[in-house]
Amino acid sequence: MLRIDELIIGFDKGLRTLFVPARSTRATPGETLLDADMDVAQRALSAALMRVNHSGEICAQALYQGQALTARDSKARAALEAAAQEETEHLAWTEKRIAELGGRKSLLNPLWYAGSFVIGAAAGALGDKWNLGFLAETERQVERHLEGHLARLPETDQKSRAIVEQMCADEARHAGTARQHGGAELPAPVKAAMQASSKVMTGASFLF
Repeated sequence: MLRIDELIIGFDKGLRTLFVPARSTRATPGETLLDADMDVAQRALSAALMRVNHSGEICAQALYQGQALTARDSKARAALEAAAQEETEHLAWTEKRIAELGGRKSLLNPLWYAGSFVIGAAAGALGDKWNLGFLAETERQVERHLEGHLARLPETDQKSRAIVEQMCADEARHAGTARQHGGAELPAPVKAAMQASSKVMTGASFLF
């Protein structure tokens, strides 16, 4: 049963995720690279794609915080909290890159956070094998999404590409950790629903 202090801590984490600049203990990938010359269209595309990635990390924070809140097993909770910490670094990297490109974060981030938190808490309430299975499937889908962005980012934008490549490697590792802890394979309809909701988020965040 959830305690009031856990709910307060969760609410505080949500506010910090949305309104306080994230910090990373690791160096930002590609930070030593020179910013390449890009035309207006290329810079706008990179900024929009990094905005989508930033919104994805907002969703990831909410999902994992919701899942950790309702996880029953201490090992499952620890795995979720570790993934959330690394996603905080992704949040910092994408936020920094958006600023460098002269872009802005999505106006819809509070909506994405709220919806993802509810989904994460519901997944956690189903039991740890499904909770971890949800984590593994989320990371697999995010990894494919990032690979798609690597195909779309301008070749000259090596700084953005370095960030996305490291994020991709981290997501693959999170998925593997979740499976090692007993994550179950999700039913096909659930995977399809996750893909559909992801398309809504990425499409809206690209524009807004």
